[in-house]
This record gives sequence, C-alpha cells and structure tokens, in this order.
Amino acid sequence: MKLPLFWIKLTNFEYWTWYIFYLPLLPYFVYLAIKHRSLTMFTAANPAIFLGGLFGESKNEIFKLIPQQYLPKTVFFPQNTSINKIIETIESIENQGFKFPFILKPDIGERGNGVEKMNNLQDVFRYFGVENGVDKSAKNIEVAMLLQEYVDFEMELGVFYYRKPNENTGIVSSIVGKEFLQVQGNGSNTIKELLEQNDRARFQLAVLTQKWGTKLDEILANGEVWLIEPIGNHCRGTKFVNCNYLINKQLHEIFDKISKQIEGFYYGRFDIRVKSLEDLYAGTNIRIMELNGVSSEPGHIYHPNYSLLKAYKELAQHWGIASEISTQNIANGKVQEHSAWEVWQAYQKH
Repeated sequence: MKLPLFWIKLTNFEYWTWYIFYLPLLPYFVYLAIKHRSLTMFTAANPAIFLGGLFGESKNEIFKLIPQQYLPKTVFFPQNTSINKIIETIESIENQGFKFPFILKPDIGERGNGVEKMNNLQDVFRYFGVENGVDKSAKNIEVAMLLQEYVDFEMELGVFYYRKPNENTGIVSSIVGKEFLQVQGNGSNTIKELLEQNDRARFQLAVLTQKWGTKLDEILANGEVWLIEPIGNHCRGTKFVNCNYLINKQLHEIFDKISKQIEGFYYGRFDIRVKSLEDLYAGTNIRIMELNGVSSEPGHIYHPNYSLLKAYKELAQHWGIASEISTQNIANGKVQEHSAWEVWQAYQKH
C-alpha cells in the first residue's frame, strides 16, 4: 500500500519546505545576532565570496579562486549573450576536445534550478527553445550562464569544510554521498509504473512526465538501469546518504591543502566528483563542480530517517562556528559584514 505523498512529506523532514524546516532555529539565530551585535555577521564568513555565500554569488567568480587542477572545463557566457552566439560557441569548441555531454546552468542559482545535462546539440536547441540550431528571434539570455564539462567520475560527494581564521588547520565536518534517481527494468512494467513504486520518484513524477513524455511509457529489459536524473540535487530526487564514516585525519589534511589555496574561503561545502576513494584520500582526480558558502548545509543530515533533533543540533553547531569565523574575519580586518540594507537589496535582486 502506497502512503499518500502529503503524509510522507509530513513525517520526513528531508522533504519539508526550507523555511518550515528552519523555523525552530530562528531563536538561536536571534541569540547569535544579539551575541555578536549584528544581524548580518554571516556575510563576513568568506571575504572572497559575495555576501560570504549567503545567496546571489557568481559561480564563475568563485571558480576564479580555485586552482585549475580541481576544476572541470568551463565556458562562461555573460548576461545578454545571444543564444545564437552560444550555439556557435558550442559547435566550435566541440572540435577542440570539449565533447558532449555538457552541463548547462545559470551562473547564479541554487537548488538545481535551470541545471541540465546536454547530451547533444538537439538538447541545447531544446534547452533554449530554438529550432534547427537557429534562434530566429535573436534572443539574448537573461542571466549569465556556464557551460561545464560533464565529469563522469564514479563518486559525487558534498564535503563540508571549515577553518577558523586564527587557526592553521580546519576540519571536514560532513560528507554526503549522492544516489541519483534511476530505475531498473523488470521486463514488464513501464518506466512510469516503476517510478510510481518509488516514493522519492513520486515527488518528481509531474516534472519527469513533462520532461520525458512518452519515454516513460517504455518497458525496460529485465535488469536494465536507466539514469533518469543526472543532476545531484535533493530537490530533483537525489538521495542523500550519510558518509561521515569516510572522515579521517587524511581527509582533513587533503581539504586543508585545497582550501588554503582558495584565498578568502573559510566555511562551506565542496560539491565534488572523484574517481575513487583511493583518489579522494590521495587528493587526486578530484573535480570541484561547485563551492558553496555560508548558506550551505552539512548535507548528511538529509539522510533518510535521520533524527530531526540531531539535525537541528548539528546545524546550530555549524551556525555557531560560522559566526565565530565571521567575527574573527572582522576583528582581523579582512572584511566588514554587509549591512542589513545591502543584504535586503541583494535579496530583492536575487
């Protein structure tokens, strides 16, 4: 018997709307604001990132801070670039070793909005809503975008790291593994029927039906696996798995080494792909897909059936650390927190 989706959402906080989830932590935020005499001290956590990474930060500007050896190949398209120009660029770089598949995504965005995998030029045409590779209306993109190499390494992880400015070493405090939404055929049920048997997939069914259409009526062979959603965001059906057992002294040292090369970064989550655990501990074959600042979360708390009270405790601990980092950055003269008015203006723009 399938439980109603509203009941699953009600009894599993990983599906709650973000502001409902955070509401019980509001008193603690007020306490930190009073303690540090600032509502916006968090914006000083990462001096090199806009608002410390609270929201509205440019992924491309953050990539400029990260050593090239850790980055996938990326092409930046500024706001108001013509769609025709983007298509021409993709067609040209395809002949320069930058092969499909690609990831297309907004330069400023969150929760996987607008992020899609492009397997071929037809996917690009559909993404921009043009026919035969030509935008006859000559439209320009409304927001800056990134074209990013699709890194097909074995593991995708979210690694949370922080280091207090007055200390020489930091720590990895959270690792979340990602299991992408997929189905395995049995030779009799359609893809849609298989999705309806998966509670996590049921939340995505309307979006997936719109995206894939009649493809969901197909029947996969017994044992055949189809990856439905290649984008590793929880709100797009990815299962977050607590991988904190991977944390050890070696990992702290690896991310100390990486983070200290990123001037002005002290607190946040690396979304990475890595070939293997051996490579992770060796610090090789690591690609940083995104680096998120002060608003990022220790993703392991969204592991299915994780304790709500434990999740709140760990979030509160991280907020406390972020406030300490911000206070130290301000005291050291590295940055000043943004005013509440500046944050409000940025929020309206965002």
